[in-house]
Amino acid sequence: MLTDGALRMLVLLHFHGLGFSAVQLAYLFVLYEIAGMVTNLSAGWIAARFGLTSTLYAGLGLQVAALLALTQLDPSWSVAASVAFVMCVQGASGVAKDLAKMSSKSAVKLLAPSEGGGLFRWVALLTGSKNAVKGLGFLLGAVLLAGLGFKWAVLAMALVLGVILMAVCIFMPGGLPKGRKGAKFSEVFSKSPNVNWLSAARVFLFGARDVWFVVGIPIYFYAVLSDGSEAGNRAAFFMIGTFMALWVILYGAVQAGAPCILRAGSRPEAELIRAARGWALLLFVVPAALTLAVLLAGGPQPWLTALLVIGLLVFGAIFAVNSSLHSYLILAFTKSERVTMDVGFYYMANAAGRLIGTLLSGLTYQLGGLPLVLGTAAAMVALAALISGRLQAMPAEAAA
Repeated sequence: MLTDGALRMLVLLHFHGLGFSAVQLAYLFVLYEIAGMVTNLSAGWIAARFGLTSTLYAGLGLQVAALLALTQLDPSWSVAASVAFVMCVQGASGVAKDLAKMSSKSAVKLLAPSEGGGLFRWVALLTGSKNAVKGLGFLLGAVLLAGLGFKWAVLAMALVLGVILMAVCIFMPGGLPKGRKGAKFSEVFSKSPNVNWLSAARVFLFGARDVWFVVGIPIYFYAVLSDGSEAGNRAAFFMIGTFMALWVILYGAVQAGAPCILRAGSRPEAELIRAARGWALLLFVVPAALTLAVLLAGGPQPWLTALLVIGLLVFGAIFAVNSSLHSYLILAFTKSERVTMDVGFYYMANAAGRLIGTLLSGLTYQLGGLPLVLGTAAAMVALAALISGRLQAMPAEAAA
């Protein structure tokens, strides 16, 4: 996750510095998100067929290969060739990240205690720490780009991740499923209404985040903070990377504390299911208010920049509770024998939301600027809240 976050920031800032438009920058991440959809849909079956450790090792190894491939990027290539090459490398990185993420999330269902809210605590801890590390990756990417340059930054990350892969292979504990030969790919598609509705809500929840997170806000902040000089560009890179890192770290920290915020240990599961809609409605207020503020400002203003920073941090905190609650509910809704498939299907929906958000991020910023970006985010959160209202409490015997 550290290299995944750093690579995203490296690619975004490096190619923006080369003069890529907002839509071209969004294209760089399209294959990454498409690969995430395909990977999550098939990785659940692969893990059920060949075991969880196989998908984890494959994810880490593929990320090392993707980083090494990216060092071959030649500045003399045409824009079309550069975009195509980076899209392919980003696609491989997306496959790698989702293989590793699906493996770790599925393992929690099998290894965590279920008594006294134990499953929620462990899901929140894993998810929160994962995103906090990814946030550090955003900062790391900006710092490495400013200090080492693009190629050496990528090589350094490949080296560190290679060491981590060797350590994981040596110290991996036993006890995870080894796979079953009879697993069919058709089993990936869930027949549970709750799993399907939750996955649909996840599409719009993460689309609402990425519609401003991927291109819109970083490019807006770059335009506001950079004075056009080389030193000014480097300072803008660092400030944008710092903000993105702090946002994701805050997001991860709140995710880890979500069981306490929701009082999950003392509340019945039916209440937690109903809470999904209420927290999504609360989240809707933030981008709606920011859209209004941007329209009233009429252009870049110092107070508007400060308000955007504060508002987006608030968005991150409320979004984290929503995301953590979803991550718990998917494990609560699934059965142990289907866990990798339901989790894979759910994260396929997650990747679909990121893909939609990524495409809309560049498109809405280019067509309507920041007001359209934030307004689209508000609309997508409203849809997530509406869909979350379809989730149903499970009978006690089914939940058990």
